[in-house]
Amino acid sequence: MEHGTPNDDQALFERTIKSLEAEISNAGAHMAIDARARSLYAQEIRSMSAKLRADATAGRMTWSAAALQAQETRNLIMEIFRTKSTPVGRAFAESMKKKGLSLNQLIALKTVELHGEHAVFARLSSAKQNAIYASIVTSAGKSNAHVTRAMKTLRYAGRGLIFMALALSAYNIATSSNKITAFQKELAVNSASIAGGIGGGLLAGLACGPAAPICVTIGAFAGGALAAFGTGHIW
Repeated sequence: MEHGTPNDDQALFERTIKSLEAEISNAGAHMAIDARARSLYAQEIRSMSAKLRADATAGRMTWSAAALQAQETRNLIMEIFRTKSTPVGRAFAESMKKKGLSLNQLIALKTVELHGEHAVFARLSSAKQNAIYASIVTSAGKSNAHVTRAMKTLRYAGRGLIFMALALSAYNIATSSNKITAFQKELAVNSASIAGGIGGGLLAGLACGPAAPICVTIGAFAGGALAAFGTGHIW
């Protein structure tokens, strides 16, 4: 069995270390992208809910129409912003909630919540029905508080990882004899890791199902590592 030369072994070791360093960029980018998508989602549904409440209160539309529009719009916004998340972020979101509830489901839940489990929506007064519709409109503007807090934490963690990756790249460039080449290599390897992570997550989602967060996460980081290692080999 043949062994590589010391130079070959050293080159392999350096590419491996570089691919691991690039995974910091991959992780940071995933966290930053998903946190940003969650923040925009929360802003959009809050704005949508406030507008519908104002229109219904002013008599420009009925509360039932406002509730229907709130339910449909929130689900649409949710789907739009899931497409702006990474495969990992989307997988975790879908594992918690595959799709939004229908208006009839929301009415049933709010009826029980406000009037007890034996209450029947159709038998309630118009005022009570409108109160349920108003509650649906208000709820449509609220994101899951636990998830939102967690994503805020991830946003800061993602920024920290990106800063760390930049610091490592800056050090590698500063200690290189050919700084232009080193800069190009750092840019290529880190970019490949992020792109490979997104691609790996997509492939894992196709293989395991989009709502399989652990599988998709493994795919994302395996894809990032392989892409970074392959790009490092080119250099």
